[in-house]
Amino acid sequence: MSRTSIHRHDAPALRAKATWTIRRKAIWANRSGRLRRAGILALAVLVALAVPAFAAGGPMDLRVRKHLRERPDTLVKVIVRVEPGRRGIVKKLLSRYGATLQNEHAVIDGITLLVTPRQAERLANHPHVLSVSEDTAIYGDQVPSTSPMVTVPTTPVNLQQTVGVLNYNPNAALLPYEDGLGVGVAIIDSGIAPRADLAGRIVAFRDFTSGVEQVVPPVDGYGHGTHVAAIVAGNGELAGYNQSYQGVSNLVSLIGLRVLNNQGQGSTSHVIAAIQWAVANRHAYNIKVINLSLGHPIFEPAATDPMVQAVEAAVRAGISVVSSAGNYGQNPTTGAVGYAGISSPGNAPSAITVGALDTRATVSRADDRVAAYSSRGPSWFDGFAKPDVVAPGHRIVALADTTSTLYTRHPNFREASPTSGAQDYLRLSGTSMAAPAVAGIVAAMQQVNMELGYYVSPWTPRPALTPNTIKAILQYTATAVKNDAGINYDRMTQGAGAVNARGAIDVVRAINPSAPVGSWWLTTAVTEASPLGGATLPWTRATLWHQNIVWGETIYTNQAAWANNIVWGENIVWGLNIVWGENIVWGENIVWGENIVWGENIVWGENIVWGENIVWGLSARNKGGANNRKDPPVVTAPDLTPVVQVPAPRP
Repeated sequence: MSRTSIHRHDAPALRAKATWTIRRKAIWANRSGRLRRAGILALAVLVALAVPAFAAGGPMDLRVRKHLRERPDTLVKVIVRVEPGRRGIVKKLLSRYGATLQNEHAVIDGITLLVTPRQAERLANHPHVLSVSEDTAIYGDQVPSTSPMVTVPTTPVNLQQTVGVLNYNPNAALLPYEDGLGVGVAIIDSGIAPRADLAGRIVAFRDFTSGVEQVVPPVDGYGHGTHVAAIVAGNGELAGYNQSYQGVSNLVSLIGLRVLNNQGQGSTSHVIAAIQWAVANRHAYNIKVINLSLGHPIFEPAATDPMVQAVEAAVRAGISVVSSAGNYGQNPTTGAVGYAGISSPGNAPSAITVGALDTRATVSRADDRVAAYSSRGPSWFDGFAKPDVVAPGHRIVALADTTSTLYTRHPNFREASPTSGAQDYLRLSGTSMAAPAVAGIVAAMQQVNMELGYYVSPWTPRPALTPNTIKAILQYTATAVKNDAGINYDRMTQGAGAVNARGAIDVVRAINPSAPVGSWWLTTAVTEASPLGGATLPWTRATLWHQNIVWGETIYTNQAAWANNIVWGENIVWGLNIVWGENIVWGENIVWGENIVWGENIVWGENIVWGENIVWGLSARNKGGANNRKDPPVVTAPDLTPVVQVPAPRP
């Protein structure tokens, strides 16, 4: 049975059969990392139950519901989404509901209000209101320095060689270079310090930490955003241009949008305001990429999550949004690895959600492992297959703001320049560091595509690659990551695999984005393997479309799925060359433990606290039982595809 059929037909029966208990647990594997098969369908039960339960009492997220129960008359900030064109009508009614307007968000047809939970409940029942969500606090996704998951410093990672970017191209015949020149990358974070490694390339800066846009000089009181920006674009000037201290694409234009304060905290509404600014100014600064190395727990389905909807709006506007997956993959007390820890907005269907790799400070991929703290999928409420890819994110050395909070609080994470000896760099770990590595690759892909038109005589401008095209190429060309036992990690851990800039850019060079929809757009032959770290590694050729893997020559045709107006995972008509493979959420490669647990109130911080959890045991399986539910069919497919030469163009 498919996950969709469980949603539509079995929810009432499953609710009647299920047993609820309240416990403080999480979805953890045993210490070997292997989960028992006994509860393989338990998460399907939870997803089936969660959505009807959410909808039954009105469109309020779990946080607002909790406030309504526990402190119904205390003021809280909420984000209210309304039907398109109805903001004016709802605003006129605010005094009647006792609400105070804080901000407006045209990008999601939303408004931020100060209300009591009782008033929020009244608003939620208004016919023009789509959802009411708490204006939840957000934080950067770096692992605390006190965490036992972070090991002692080692040699800096050479990001360009590790991911396969030829930033300084040794082959003069292979033009253009891959440096992101002319492409704007918006860093929505704690700011950017205009230090030497980034100076001259911060083309715009806005501060949203007060809730409204402010034009101020570039600054970074916390230090997280500077580190993230340098992973995208640092040139290593303070380290004598040493490549191990450089970012992925050294010539991108940086747009700093500050949403985190000096303590590394912000609000969801601030992020939405920054995304809205990036969308409105995308043409002025050629913004093709937004990096979001931050997030909060998932408290509602993606369809009503205001930050997710802002991300989807940006993607529809032609901007690739790269999001960190979150750092909630490991129990900090027991060390056990757990699933379903993806944070928002990493659950946005169209975002490129990135998990963290520990590269062991080597260029070789043979010793790479998915970091234990990296959040696994699927996403809560929706069961989306996440992360999309994984990238280097462990012990990453990048530029520091030496006056920032992170720098002053964590002297043990400072890194000295190999030339001056000054501690100009900082070593951080987390999916916050993995996301900008991918953002830099996306910038290089767009820049190469843009400049290829310059080398055609006469010059023929090429259309920008759509975010869905970019995402599909990154997944298709990824390489498989194996665990300590030499077995491929499952799709909920590694997504499509480790990001491979070499292969992704080779595909960009080989396709014609001007080709009509439905036509074969590969113009030159492509070898489906890439030289990386001293080895030639095959691509996984897996495109994770919603909850399925699309096998076949997906990216060699200009699919309708790659258009800006398609939400990733929507049902569309695929070409005949598309072969649907295994169901990656409910398939054999994802095996759940005896007790599947998820909670209504998740407090993320130094420890994970699970409150008011529903715990489902063995009875959730009920294979062939009274309700005649069966395990979903599984179509197996190889994890590694042989190296093949793809003919181009197709006759």
